[in-house]
Amino acid sequence: MLFSLSQSIGRRAALGGTFGGTLGAAVLACDSVRAQPAGDAVPSGGPAPTVGSGLQPRIDVHAHFLPAGYRAAAIAAGHEHPDGTPGLPRWDVGFALDMMDTLNIRTAMLSISSPGVHFGDDGAARKLAREVNEEAARAAHDHPGRFGLFAALPLPDVDGAIEEATYALDVLGADGVGVETNHHGIYMGDPRFDPLFAELNRRRAVVFMHPTSPTCPCCQTLSLGYPRPMIEFMFETTRAVTNLLLTGTMDRFPDTRLIVPHAGAAMPVLADRIAGLSPFLNLPHPVQPDRFFANLRRLYYDLAGFPLPRLAPVLMEIADPAHVLYGSDWPFTPLPIVTQCARDLEGTPVFDDALRRRILHDNALGLFPRLRA
Repeated sequence: MLFSLSQSIGRRAALGGTFGGTLGAAVLACDSVRAQPAGDAVPSGGPAPTVGSGLQPRIDVHAHFLPAGYRAAAIAAGHEHPDGTPGLPRWDVGFALDMMDTLNIRTAMLSISSPGVHFGDDGAARKLAREVNEEAARAAHDHPGRFGLFAALPLPDVDGAIEEATYALDVLGADGVGVETNHHGIYMGDPRFDPLFAELNRRRAVVFMHPTSPTCPCCQTLSLGYPRPMIEFMFETTRAVTNLLLTGTMDRFPDTRLIVPHAGAAMPVLADRIAGLSPFLNLPHPVQPDRFFANLRRLYYDLAGFPLPRLAPVLMEIADPAHVLYGSDWPFTPLPIVTQCARDLEGTPVFDDALRRRILHDNALGLFPRLRA
């Protein structure tokens, strides 16, 4: 099925049974590469393709960074193998620029990935958030046009988060803020986060949401011993988006522009089920199916990970085509996989050429007009 900018896309067609096959098929779509363990000695690596790789220019809204101070703090807090992964990948500005040139990424929006910056102490989290945000701002200043910033916030410390968001947006010129699906077990959509969302809504801020591990001792068994980004992150994202919708957060703060990662995770497949059951839950904020799908269409979605061949077509049943964006998820996703999946996006018949160009580059200009210069 070919999707184009001019096409009116129905939201209910052919949803059943898709997500169950996505992982295996996506691995086959990128089957010329295999992940290498992430660590200091083995970065998100493998042999680099030729510079440019014949790929179209792109803006990467899902790019992580790990400055030295953050790496040290994460390891000291027991996150040497975050979320059950092999380790923290290598990152520095020069290494990132080499990767970006390889994939023809003009600008990468830097964000801190899971487990975030709050390791149990509010004061330490505020200090670490400030440190990493200023580090990213220096990279953006030193390399004009190449980097942007989704500022790290010390959640669940809401007062500290509002203070840091204000500093990052007003002083550092951040392009938005980054949050996790849950912060120490408090999910996006929880009313305790409403003061932060009110401030972000007032600013019409871009909010990039990233999955993290569930927070409870027994929750770690949900991943069945596999790295949690492989399976559980998809459901963690779906959980958070569902909560944002069913608590009325999206309706109360309609000017907040939220980016959902990984092609919407499982939400494109579960949307009809959630929308169909919601009217019978006696929710404090009743959710009708039409409004539910209107809010889904208002969200932004990146295509990091493995959106092809099956998940992206289902995403297009619920998403506004002008709100679909490119993401690499590097360096936590190794470069060979990122490269092959980028090639898959270039060649897929799912998108026509005009929409492909919008997804890779032009749609992001609507969120970040400074990049038009």
